[in-house]
Amino acid sequence: MKYQQLENLECGWKWQYLNKKFLVGENASRWIDTSEIQQAKDELTAISAEPTKIINWIEKHISDNANNKLKQSIRAKRKRYFDSEQKHTKKKSIDIEYEVWEKLSTFSKEIGGTLSESIEYLLSELDINNS
Repeated sequence: MKYQQLENLECGWKWQYLNKKFLVGENASRWIDTSEIQQAKDELTAISAEPTKIINWIEKHISDNANNKLKQSIRAKRKRYFDSEQKHTKKKSIDIEYEVWEKLSTFSKEIGGTLSESIEYLLSELDINNS
């Protein structure tokens, strides 16, 4: 496997994910009854720093749908975590208006490249014209 699974680190991510779901009012547990949901939430809150108990909580309380979403989220987080170790794989972000993104996306399709390649091309054209 390309990305190593680190149990302690990932349990922390899982706890954060599940806790956030409960904080925004989503039920990540398999329970329907309000008292059972609250009990599961309280139990999760109490075990924030205990990886083995977090895994047991997930096995006991999480719904199938929430478990699938949790696994997807952890896979993405694991990838971002390991990709951020190297400069060329680290994810970068820029703040861009939607209309600008749309024009850039259209231009990228026209030249058959990525957004990054399009930006590089436009910047190189700007350098040529300013020289």
